Amino acid sequence: MPVIEGQGVVRIGRRSHWHGRSGRGYELVGLALDSFAMRDADLYVIAKGSHVLWVGSSEDLVADPASRSRFRLAIDCADRAFLLSADASGDRLATIWDLEGASPAPMTPAQAA
Repeated sequence: MPVIEGQGVVRIGRRSHWHGRSGRGYELVGLALDSFAMRDADLYVIAKGSHVLWVGSSEDLVADPASRSRFRLAIDCADRAFLLSADASGDRLATIWDLEGASPAPMTPAQAA
């Protein structure tokens, strides 16, 4: 499992496979919703169940009032948070658009076992 470091705290995150609206696959790292801290370059997905509520970065929260407002609403009703590291995102805006319509990939029989 990947190690997530933030503010001197190391947390182990579980990997989760999601498909974007384009069909592209993403490997997201689960974060503890109540204690995650955003790093500047990374993208985050805030979701409730399999429904994505917000996708963005800490930069979006600072620079975009609309994104900040959507984040606040999302965090109030979300039950999960995920990280997609910046090096895995490619074209940032295209990735955000793709992840806004993402859903968890179905489990294969091997994953269920």
